Amino acid sequence: MNDVTQPTANLPPTTAEARSSKARRTWGWTVTALLTLLVLAALALAWSAEQRVRKLEQELVRRQQESQNQSGEARLLAKRADETARESAAKVSLLEARLAEVAIQRTQLEDLIQSLSRSRDENVLVDIDAGLRVAQQQATITGSAEPLVAALKQSDDRLARYNQPRLEGVRRAIARDIDRVKAVGVADISVLSIKLDETIRLVDELPLLSQAEPRKESAKPAVAVAKPMARSASGAGSDDKARGWMAALSDGWAGAVDRVWGETRSLVRVTRIDHPDAMLLAPEQAFFLRENLKLRLLNARLAVLSRQFDSAQTDLQVAQLALDRYFDRNSRRTTVAIDLLKQVTAGARQVGLPRPDDTLAALAAATAGR
Repeated sequence: MNDVTQPTANLPPTTAEARSSKARRTWGWTVTALLTLLVLAALALAWSAEQRVRKLEQELVRRQQESQNQSGEARLLAKRADETARESAAKVSLLEARLAEVAIQRTQLEDLIQSLSRSRDENVLVDIDAGLRVAQQQATITGSAEPLVAALKQSDDRLARYNQPRLEGVRRAIARDIDRVKAVGVADISVLSIKLDETIRLVDELPLLSQAEPRKESAKPAVAVAKPMARSASGAGSDDKARGWMAALSDGWAGAVDRVWGETRSLVRVTRIDHPDAMLLAPEQAFFLRENLKLRLLNARLAVLSRQFDSAQTDLQVAQLALDRYFDRNSRRTTVAIDLLKQVTAGARQVGLPRPDDTLAALAAATAGR
C-alpha cells in the first residue's frame, strides 16, 4: 500500500485533483444512480402496493357482496328451515299420537293374545271365579243361599272332572264354603209368602169370641137309640119278653135324658175371656176387624218380599195380638192361623250370607302360581 501511495505523492497536483474530482464525480454518479434506483424501486414498490391495495379493495368488495348474498340466502334458508321445523313438529305430534294409538292397540292385542294363550286350567279358574262372584250378587239380591250353593257345587263338579292335583286346594276351600253357607239359616221367601197367603185365606173363616160358633150334635143319642133297637131285636128272640121290654124302656129313657142334656148344654157356653172388649165387638165391626187383619198380613207379606224384616215383624206381632184378643183360640182354624204366623215370625229374620272368601283366595293363589 505504501508502494501505491508513493508514486501518487510524487505526481503533480493537477493530476491528483483531476483524479479526485473524477473519483468524486464517479461517486456522485454512483450515488445518483443508486438513489435513482432506490426511487425507482420505491416507486415500483409503491405502485405494487397500490395495486395490491386495489386488488384487496376489490376482493373485499367482492367478498362483501358475496357475504351479503350468502346472508340473504342464509335468511331465506333459515326461514325455510323454520317452516320445515314447524312442519316437522306437527308431523312429530301426529306421529306421537299415532304411536300412542298403536301402543294402545298393541296393549290390547297383547291382552287378547294373552287371553287366547291361556291354558285350559286358567280358563276354568277364571270362569269359576266369575261364576262365584255373580252367584254372590244373586244371593245378596234374592236373600237366598241357593244360588251360591249351586255355584259352589257346580265349580266342585268341574274341578273334579279335570282332576288336576294343583287344584285340590281349591276343592277343599269349596267344600269348606259349602258347609259354612249351608250352616246359615236363610229365610225362604217363597215359603213365608205361601204361609202368609194361607193365613190371609183363613181370616174370613176364623170364629170371633163375640160370635158363638154352633156346636156339633153329640152322637150319643143316636147310639143310645140304636142300642135299644138292637137289644129289642135280640130280646125278641128270647123267652123273657117282659125283661126285654123293660130294658128297652130303660135305654129309651136314658137316650131321651141324654138328648135333653145335650140341648141344655148347647144353650149355655162357658168361655174364658182375657180381654172383655172382645165380647163388645159389634157385628158390623167384625168386618172391619177382619179387613184390618188382612191388611196387616198383606203389609207383612210385602215387607217379607222386599226383605224388610223389621217392618214385617211389627205387622206380624200386631196380627198375633189381634188373633189372641178377638178370635176364639179353641177353634182349630184359629190355632192353625196362629201356628202359621209363629212360623213366619220365626223365619222372617235378617241373616247375613257368608262370602266364599276361602274359595276366592284359593282361586287367586292357584292363578298366581301358574
